[in-house]
Amino acid sequence: MNAALHSTAVPKTPRFRPKVALAMQDSDLRDALFSKRLRSRLESICDCDFSLVIQDFKATPDEAIEDVDVLLTGWFSPRIDATVLARMPRLRLIAHAGGSVKGHVLPECWERGITVTTAAEANALPVAEYTLGLILLAGKSTMAASHLYTQRQTKIDRELEFPDSGNYERSIGIVGASTIGRLVLERLRPFDFDVSVYDPTISDAEALRLGARRLGLDELMSGSDIVSLHAPVLSGTVNMVGPAQLAAMKDGSTLINTARGELVDHNALIAELKSGRLNAFLDVTSPEPLPAGHPLYTLPNVLLTPHIAGSMGSELHRLAAYAIDEIERYAAAAPPRFPVGLTDLVRMA
Repeated sequence: MNAALHSTAVPKTPRFRPKVALAMQDSDLRDALFSKRLRSRLESICDCDFSLVIQDFKATPDEAIEDVDVLLTGWFSPRIDATVLARMPRLRLIAHAGGSVKGHVLPECWERGITVTTAAEANALPVAEYTLGLILLAGKSTMAASHLYTQRQTKIDRELEFPDSGNYERSIGIVGASTIGRLVLERLRPFDFDVSVYDPTISDAEALRLGARRLGLDELMSGSDIVSLHAPVLSGTVNMVGPAQLAAMKDGSTLINTARGELVDHNALIAELKSGRLNAFLDVTSPEPLPAGHPLYTLPNVLLTPHIAGSMGSELHRLAAYAIDEIERYAAAAPPRFPVGLTDLVRMA
């Protein structure tokens, strides 16, 4: 079995049975996160009322949360602030079945000594897999070949029409050595790619350990056949791929964005795409969704998908499994595997 799919919990007899409450968007998300097997596994190590999904702490009676030891949170969990903490004196762990916790875990939680964990790595895995797929498809000129075949509806001479296609010694540029960026770099290793990375927070030596050469952003943009974005949205990264960076990209090269739409100047990108000079695989945009009639919906050199790179369908079960692992470790008095510190918030999406 793939190591990423099985439990990483410490095989140790639980010290006690904690009481767990669910806090997330709604019962539909609860049902998507927990398979029967995962629900059974959680119930074997703790007391959890699955009929209660906290969407608003103000609407939740005190008796439902006053003796809760663990909050298992999901997307769009209500905020956990000082007022909530005052009503939950026994709370010791917030196990998030998702990526970023900055939307619902307030600094007061760390100030009170509560352990916070995330399933960010579990959510990063499908994004990295999806990105690898897009890189391989881009290298084979898949989008252009499909359009041409559909248009002509006859034999296509591959070597005549796509002489520069192929994935041997293709130049790949990764922007951001984030959790996802590192997973993508790891998955690129078996291929015959020339890989570079831009991230001002890492050294040349660390980049080499990741299997890439560290370059400046402009140098990476101009030297890569395919550029894939994996940086967080910070004050210094909004529109980091602007007119100058896009103009520097090679004719026929491809921009992949599975991170955040805010990283790219969309007006500049649309201008380059309309010229036919570049290609783009976009799973995220700004705004999201785009308004009806937006040119990105119809440009032939754009593959536009509705934010599907992250966990969806069966992949949501992995998020719940990671959160259950952390609860099992807590019940066994073992350290968390994926803790989040207050200082980590600035790097989260």
